[in-house]
Amino acid sequence: MLRTFQHGDEYPFITAWNASLPADGMSEQIFMQRILLDPNFDPQGVFVIEEEGQIAGGLIALIRRLPLAGSDLEPDNGWITAFFVHPQYRRRGFGHRLLRAADDYFQRLHRRTVSFASYAPNYFVPGVDRNQYPEGHKLLEDFGYRPRYQAVAMDKNLVGFQVPPDVRKLEDIRQDEGYVIEQLTLPFVADTLAFIDHEFDPDWTRAIRYALTTGVSLSQILIARHNTQVTGFCLYGGYGSVGERFGPFGVAQSARGTGLGKILLYRCLEQMQRQGLHNAWFLWTGENEPAGQLYLRAGFSITRRFDVMAKTL
Repeated sequence: MLRTFQHGDEYPFITAWNASLPADGMSEQIFMQRILLDPNFDPQGVFVIEEEGQIAGGLIALIRRLPLAGSDLEPDNGWITAFFVHPQYRRRGFGHRLLRAADDYFQRLHRRTVSFASYAPNYFVPGVDRNQYPEGHKLLEDFGYRPRYQAVAMDKNLVGFQVPPDVRKLEDIRQDEGYVIEQLTLPFVADTLAFIDHEFDPDWTRAIRYALTTGVSLSQILIARHNTQVTGFCLYGGYGSVGERFGPFGVAQSARGTGLGKILLYRCLEQMQRQGLHNAWFLWTGENEPAGQLYLRAGFSITRRFDVMAKTL
């Protein structure tokens, strides 16, 4: 039986999710934070298939009811953040039924484009990991979803990490030019938020605000500045209080090519290592983008690949 989410589905949904998506485990805390407390959560957009008294599959569909920034509700867009079918119930057409239900939901709400799974603020993964979930990837293709680009997740072991001499020398050169790399302090909080809001995606500003309001220390945010002008930043431990999760991280367009990003990255990794963290990881960058190449040169390894997919209804 296909139906929408109802009271009492919470724990069975988590159990079925974990049996279906073993590489992306769900906890009670994550379920609450990223699903129930999401400002765009709508039980009518969460579909479940019930079979033999058990949840055999599920799908989370969202539209924006609260703007991510300003007043833009993105009226043409919808998102599927996750879907699954329990291994015990596969090859019965349940995945097709879930995706058809999502299409109907989005069409009733006059959406034109549906993305999987690049939703802000509470995405689980950037897209489909075809190595982990080849059947899910094929199912999305069958329903008209096509890759828009590929994102990679990366990890780095921090045991014994040291800032190399060439980065230290580069930092000395930039310091002579008036640049400073330092931990965020109270006088620069407003300037840093304004800088991020101007230079980057509004979700990054939201991420910094959320981190600071949930108790992340100012010391976990490093900034680059030229005199009093903020020109770059990086953060760790800002998502879900997971200390080893690195990012977001960026440098002003006007300051790119100066090596400030490289200095920020290495100094942030150094600080993480000194605080006893053994690894640094993140979920999303482009392998061939400048940031992706910087991470690779710093010793990060690609651990997963995701196809960011979308379809036009």
